[in-house]
Amino acid sequence: MILAVYVNDILLIGGDSMALAEIKEYLKRYFMTKDMGKPRNFLGIQVAYQKHGLLLSQRKYTLDLLEETCMLVCKPASTPTEANVDLWYDNSHLLDAPGQYRRLIGKLNFLTVTRHDITFAVRVLSRFMRQLREVTGQLL
Repeated sequence: MILAVYVNDILLIGGDSMALAEIKEYLKRYFMTKDMGKPRNFLGIQVAYQKHGLLLSQRKYTLDLLEETCMLVCKPASTPTEANVDLWYDNSHLLDAPGQYRRLIGKLNFLTVTRHDITFAVRVLSRFMRQLREVTGQLL
């Protein structure tokens, strides 16, 4: 049984329909809840039902992120980064406004929920969030 809660959204998942019904009744006793049926979307993740399971997708989230960063026309890469990339020298100057980089890394981190292929690259980029410096290397 999985009970995922985010602010006022609750997602209840499980293979035992009796246990699911019991938990729903318990929640109704103590909270104002409404059963919305099978989810089609949860926290920006689209849910598609297939014969043997679920398909989770963040297509819209990805397209919005690519548009926001002006990268819709970029070509995809099979490997988004090298293993030992050196993005800057220790003496390069600190960025004045690191918030934009941190927000982008946060969005990319959320995207790894369904896009495991970018997890390594996002982790590499996350290492540089403490003291953001001017880029001196290349990702590709």
